[in-house]
Amino acid sequence: MKNRLLFKTVSLLIVLALLMAGLSMIQDVVRDRIRNRDHAVQSVVSSLAGSQTLIGPALVQNCTETTRTGNGKKVEYSTREFQRMLLPDTLNHDANARMEERSRGLHHINTYLLHDQITASFANAAQYAELPKPSEPNAVVRCQKVSLAFALSDPRGIRSATLQANGQDLAVDSGTSLARYGKGIQADIDSSLLKKGQALNIELKLQLLGTEQLAFTPIASESKVTLTADWPHPSFGGSFLPGRREVTHSGFTASWELSSLATSASTAFHRQQALCGSGYDGGADAYSISAARSRDDGGPCLETMSTEFVNPVNVYSLSERATKYGILFVVLTFVAVGLFEVMKKLRVHPVQYLLVGSALCSFFLLLISLSEHLGFATSYAIAASACVALLAFYASHILGSIKRGLPFALAIAALYGLLYVLLQLEQTALVVGSLALFAVLALVMICTRHVDWYAFGQGESASEQGNAGEQA
Repeated sequence: MKNRLLFKTVSLLIVLALLMAGLSMIQDVVRDRIRNRDHAVQSVVSSLAGSQTLIGPALVQNCTETTRTGNGKKVEYSTREFQRMLLPDTLNHDANARMEERSRGLHHINTYLLHDQITASFANAAQYAELPKPSEPNAVVRCQKVSLAFALSDPRGIRSATLQANGQDLAVDSGTSLARYGKGIQADIDSSLLKKGQALNIELKLQLLGTEQLAFTPIASESKVTLTADWPHPSFGGSFLPGRREVTHSGFTASWELSSLATSASTAFHRQQALCGSGYDGGADAYSISAARSRDDGGPCLETMSTEFVNPVNVYSLSERATKYGILFVVLTFVAVGLFEVMKKLRVHPVQYLLVGSALCSFFLLLISLSEHLGFATSYAIAASACVALLAFYASHILGSIKRGLPFALAIAALYGLLYVLLQLEQTALVVGSLALFAVLALVMICTRHVDWYAFGQGESASEQGNAGEQA
């Protein structure tokens, strides 16, 4: 008897180890499919445009200060280059995003076409009509034309851009003269527009392509953004959530209103700091990413108001989460089979345990493969139904009758139902899972409360000895 129990225990441990190895291989398959999806997104980003962050507009003027120093008969000249920047007093974005789904093989990527009407006002723009005062008496300052700079994280997405200053059309060129935010568009401002006592009003109409995420920077004294889109599943992030939002089954509308007192974006812009949060990482010269503060000099990072156009059901993340419950499925199923062994005094071979566990593992492989072609809920129902039917048929034979196989199949179906609930309840998955495990433990304890574990198997052993005596 002791040898049999030892053999059974060791055999089940080996079976569990084999099933864990199989589940690990299935998890590798899921991670590989996730990498394939990420490669598909990067393929779209490489050929279209990445996530977009809109920075600006700002008035920029590059200046050079030349200082003359006399040293006896020798005259020395030193040159210092600097840049003057003026941020808008008011900045308004009236943006509308229309979603355009792109495909790479089996994978679907959310891209958008943004129509943004940007208005900005510079109350003190006239000061740029005059040269700045030199820092030393013997210095001479020379400055280039004032330009309007509007930076973008990925200017490849620009489809059209028209710019007006006080009603006058401006010629738009690519790139900016900003040190860090060098990608975007710029336009020279004629000195006749910089009149004393008159604000410089800018109107920019922009059509822009992007992928999955859109962000705005609140660099003005008063910044306002209104964003509408035909996508019903937005995820708002960045440093500020929208003050008002309305999400319906056909789309959403969100608006932000920020004062410079609530953000350090203007300071970060003047210091040319990195962007906070996520941004397009399309190359070596792309904007760097900083989660909280810039790595450059410890100054504040450039804050954003971002919106991500997410898929509500990500089949790969759900499949990855499902496989994490695989070993729990196997253990609970083995407990159910073990209960039938104890209560009905049956004998189930370790190979039969292995086959039952393999059927459970095959569910996760069916789930990930079907969900790439069908919806996740449909794929889950098909895979779970196939596995329950197979286990009901097999359990009816190893447990001795259909009456025993059907309750076993119903228990497996309940496990699949519980797993689906756990996958849908991200925030309360832990408490639901804990309560379910407690309920299973309580059920096992109630069913086995009258079992004499010391005497378990002795009757069978005595019977075998009696049969051996009769044969002798």
